[in-house]
Amino acid sequence: MTRKLDLENLTDQELNSELKTVEEHYNSLKLKHAVSQLTDTSELKKARKNVARIKTEIRARQLKNSDVPRDRIQARRRRNKLKK
Repeated sequence: MTRKLDLENLTDQELNSELKTVEEHYNSLKLKHAVSQLTDTSELKKARKNVARIKTEIRARQLKNSDVPRDRIQARRRRNKLKK
C-alpha cells in the first residue's frame, strides 16, 4: 500500500490513517525485536522506510499548498546549518 503511486491517490485523511497504522506496526516490530521474537529483522527496515515514504508524501503536499516560496525555505535551512 505504500508505493508512490498508491500514496499519491490517497486523500489527506487516508494518508494520516495509513501513517498511524504503519507506525503502530513498526512499533510492534521494535518491541518484538527487543524481546527476541522477531524472525525476519528486515521487516524493521521495510516498516521504517514505509513510514518515511508516507511522511515524505505528507510534507510534499504541505509544501505544494504552502504560500512560502521554495527559495525562502532553502535559505532558512542554510541559515540554520550555519548556526550549528
